Amino acid sequence: MKGEAARRPGGTSTGRLARLLALVPYVVNRDAVALDEAAAAFGVTEKQLIDDLNMLWCVELRAPDPYCPIDLSYEGGEITVTEAESIARPLRLKADEAAALLVALRMLAGLPELHDRDALSRLIAKLEEAAGAAAQAAGKVAVEVETRGDALARLRAAIDARRRVHLTYYVPTRDENTERDVDPMRLLVVEGTTYLEGWCRRAEAVRLFRLDRVTGLTVLDVPADVPDGAEPIDVDAGLFRPSPQDETVTMELTPRGRWVADSYPCESVAELGEGRLRVVLRTPDTRWVRALALRLGDQGRIVSPPSLAGAVRDDAARALALYDIV
Repeated sequence: MKGEAARRPGGTSTGRLARLLALVPYVVNRDAVALDEAAAAFGVTEKQLIDDLNMLWCVELRAPDPYCPIDLSYEGGEITVTEAESIARPLRLKADEAAALLVALRMLAGLPELHDRDALSRLIAKLEEAAGAAAQAAGKVAVEVETRGDALARLRAAIDARRRVHLTYYVPTRDENTERDVDPMRLLVVEGTTYLEGWCRRAEAVRLFRLDRVTGLTVLDVPADVPDGAEPIDVDAGLFRPSPQDETVTMELTPRGRWVADSYPCESVAELGEGRLRVVLRTPDTRWVRALALRLGDQGRIVSPPSLAGAVRDDAARALALYDIV
């Protein structure tokens, strides 16, 4: 059961928030619900559901009284919720919240293989009518999602059928294609890019794969087998997660090289005057940093570690030698 729960998006903080928002009205509308029944309905373990219920103790509704906590109980394996009348109040969105919701829904509507596009279109139309000026502001924002339509459809089918897939996957930091078997867990969109999340048999860990870097895909006639304890990656804070083992790299950038600070996750960015920047990066593989430094040319340089700066100078010398300049 634990492995099954790990395959579901409810294991992330976003999924948990959605579950918490739905859990109270779900129980209130039924007066009382068995713990195992509710866990099955939300696709989580009983332990995860109990954790959610314990969090609900912290929820405070500000009306009708100044202090109106939700009262709940799950003793005896049955969930009951009281003092939650204010949950029935209609949701009121601020202008920026309505605009953000419309942008997200339009992005979702642009995804290939959307199952119920008509229902989503009707929802967008109703929100636009209700939002007024916020809808006009949202209409000025266009979000494009990078997908590979055929790969996306085949991966959806593999996830539904719980089949392992074989990927040929391009790794830009090594400029090579790699072969790996993956047990798919879910598809997700992060910052406009579509990813497959799955248990990588080569890495023996949960990994994210950009669909635009999948150069080959075969759905295998082998059941997907995500190990117990494999947890979905929480992408709410972004994809970059530095490790204590990562190399710390300091670079100084000219005004023309400032784009690096916007294009790559930096631990710190400091102004040096006259438009120059000092940025600190963390990376588990310095090969892409060497390639970045060569690409920058006179727009930036590596300050530390000295060994990496020396390696870049050697790379540049070898490249120049090929042109008989040195």
